[in-house]
Amino acid sequence: MKIEHLAINVPDALSLARWYVEHLGLTVKRRMMEEPWAHFLADDSGTVMLELYTNKAVAMPDYEHMEAANLHLAFVSTDLQADLLRLSRVGATTPDQTEFMPNGDEVAMFRDPWNIPLQLVKRVQPMI
Repeated sequence: MKIEHLAINVPDALSLARWYVEHLGLTVKRRMMEEPWAHFLADDSGTVMLELYTNKAVAMPDYEHMEAANLHLAFVSTDLQADLLRLSRVGATTPDQTEFMPNGDEVAMFRDPWNIPLQLVKRVQPMI
């Protein structure tokens, strides 16, 4: 089986989807311009997709207090420091530090303006 998408209930799907398109390079594949504001966003390969929506009928996850080690959305970066600086200028948090994994991969955890945990990763050997 192939994964089609990962769905994430967020407080403001319309604004979040716009930010992800403008600043993370995702593209809109389908969207609803009324509640629950569902937006299906694909990465630049066109094979990985997120659904962002706002479902007020269920409890919203507490992203601000969620440990990034429990849930995060990771993006490939070819220049971690430049991407972190660029994203911090448009509302993302800045990480305390970037980490180098034993295999040489460089990773950084941070949060988007809605506190959803994100990660940038620069792999020594690409995984996808």
